[in-house]
Amino acid sequence: MTSEKTIDSIIAIELGLEPKFVSAVLNLLADGATIPFISRYRKEATGNMDEVSIFRIEQRAKELDDLSKRKEYILNTIDSQQKLTPELRDRIEHCFDLNVLEDIYLPYKPKRRTRAQVARENGLEPLAKIIMSQRLKSLPEAAARFISENVPDADTALKGASDIIAEWVNENEAVRNHVRRQYSRYATVKCKVVKGKEDEGANYANYFDFSAPLNRVGSHAYLAMRRGENEGFLKVSIEVDNDRTLDGIYPMFLKSHGSDEVHDFILDAVDDAYKRLTRPAIENEFAGMAKLKADETAINTFADNLRQLLLASPLGSKRIMGVDPGFRTGCKVVCLDANGNLLCHDVIYPTPPNNRIDEAAEKVLTLVRRHRIEAISLGNGTASRETERFLKSLKFDHEVQIHVVSENGASVYSASKIARDEFPDHDVTVRGAVSIGRRLMDPLAELVKIDPKAIGVGQYQHDVDQTKLKASLDMTVESCVNSVGVDVNTASRELLSYVSGIGDTLAANIVSFRAANGDFPSREAIRRVPRMGPKAFEQAAGFLRVPTGANILDNTAVHPERYPLVARMAAADAGCSLDEFIHSPERFRATDLSRYVDAETGMATLTDIIAELEKPGRDPREKATVMEFDDSITDINDLREGMVLPCIVNNITDFGAFVDLGIHKSGLIHISQMAERRVSHPSQVVKLNQHLKAKVIDIDIRRGRIALTLKGVDQN
Repeated sequence: MTSEKTIDSIIAIELGLEPKFVSAVLNLLADGATIPFISRYRKEATGNMDEVSIFRIEQRAKELDDLSKRKEYILNTIDSQQKLTPELRDRIEHCFDLNVLEDIYLPYKPKRRTRAQVARENGLEPLAKIIMSQRLKSLPEAAARFISENVPDADTALKGASDIIAEWVNENEAVRNHVRRQYSRYATVKCKVVKGKEDEGANYANYFDFSAPLNRVGSHAYLAMRRGENEGFLKVSIEVDNDRTLDGIYPMFLKSHGSDEVHDFILDAVDDAYKRLTRPAIENEFAGMAKLKADETAINTFADNLRQLLLASPLGSKRIMGVDPGFRTGCKVVCLDANGNLLCHDVIYPTPPNNRIDEAAEKVLTLVRRHRIEAISLGNGTASRETERFLKSLKFDHEVQIHVVSENGASVYSASKIARDEFPDHDVTVRGAVSIGRRLMDPLAELVKIDPKAIGVGQYQHDVDQTKLKASLDMTVESCVNSVGVDVNTASRELLSYVSGIGDTLAANIVSFRAANGDFPSREAIRRVPRMGPKAFEQAAGFLRVPTGANILDNTAVHPERYPLVARMAAADAGCSLDEFIHSPERFRATDLSRYVDAETGMATLTDIIAELEKPGRDPREKATVMEFDDSITDINDLREGMVLPCIVNNITDFGAFVDLGIHKSGLIHISQMAERRVSHPSQVVKLNQHLKAKVIDIDIRRGRIALTLKGVDQN
């Protein structure tokens, strides 16, 4: 229905992009290219477009395709009614707004048996037309002519005619557009508590008597109200001034020659149309748009948080002790080698009510010494601070760093099929402790095994459009995995599945091939994996790393298709071998890149290549650092207003940032307390996992709420 060229131009105009670049992106996507591949290795074709822009193009193209299918259905439906004129066809084909399209379709849309439809079946449509002509002198006299077996009297006839007129009013595009303008400019969200639900719905107390302009309601507030409504505690409506709105509709239907009686009749029909048909439909439309906007904001916030979490600083390949803290059931302890393999596991009881401190100390010291443990990864859940104090009291015979990490999602992983397949002979407690240990080594590699919604960095993630949420989060995970790169000889199936062009089946084939044949000696050797065809290899190769390969380029983001180019640079500009060139920064830095620009290779790609030669094999993420909480604060009761405490950001929402203070309750730095200047979004000031100092400004022990500020706090 919608031509490819038209789609290109529509998307280009909407997103402010050049049509030729939009066209190139759509062609690459149609050819099976992934977003990370296009963004990284096809910069010349796309005008150096980033992943977000490519993703938006992909999503909008899908929406326009759905719109095209809807147009085709509408055209066929109207045509079957023999009402499709050339003018109507043209309007439909050139309409790219779904709401407008549905307005055009509304008069032709097959209807359930409405009051107006019943009136038509009773032969009352001619009466409605006579009334709308506004030339009759007496309504009862006109109606009397339509009395029949199914229309016993004039009043019944007039009621039927009014129903038909109301339907006409509702189907009038000018009317609906007028009402839309009123909602667009003046709509107010109103929220009330359901009578008798005040106690049960106490969590929604902020919205028990709420009113605000629709365009000023934050996404978190709107989603909260809708959740409260779905749970039966709140009633939410979107309203406009009905009198002002109707005053704009009346003149569309009244003629100067009509009598007062007829005018009053038509006005009553317009009122009925507006209140019973048009207003509810437009209110639902705006409620849907408000939900869509709130969803988009919440999804973007979640995706941004997820990106920061996945790209959190890794400790790297270290021998790790993972500790899942607990009171009554003890602390589960695991030891992992530098590749994350489980060496042993045990349980210690250093906390109340057991307090077997000496026994626990002996076990930990023995395990650390025996397995040459370099760092301890401690979960931040129940008994975390008590266990941390115990671990810090131990005298190790070598340096051992103690890191507190988020447990979010560890229990989900421990009960998953992935964990069961990996550790079939161990229970959930061991698996959970392994996850805690591994996420210190490499958060990205471990967290890709967990449903992003379980990681705990979202905002009303269960209330938003789940299809759009999944698409955004999948894109985010894929983007993070590919931006870091993956060691093809150590990566798990789950991590490999997110590499551009691979997917779950090919990831499984890589792992199986690796187990049967040993490590891959080069990128080229990856071609031998079953089902690794030319297209899959093209998409994946640049993101797969072979650190032990003979060719140093195999451990960089330089794509194999560019290896001959780098070799040519070495020979032509530096007069040396490829290996000498790569190990001589002064040589490749002096390369005249302009000499290598051609139709397929632009300056952006050449600059990327030189940047990779500067840091072959280097992880782009910063290394993990130890977070030191205030040892004197173990519980919310220890807090006092005015205290300045170290903390770490563990979630970011539209209204503020939640921080871990080293106690069981997170504190909130409201957006208004982020800086002396106005802040439009917390992400402008803080990042996930950022170490901060914050001042306590309010403590609500009963509700377990801690308010903090960054204002006036020295972060040095």
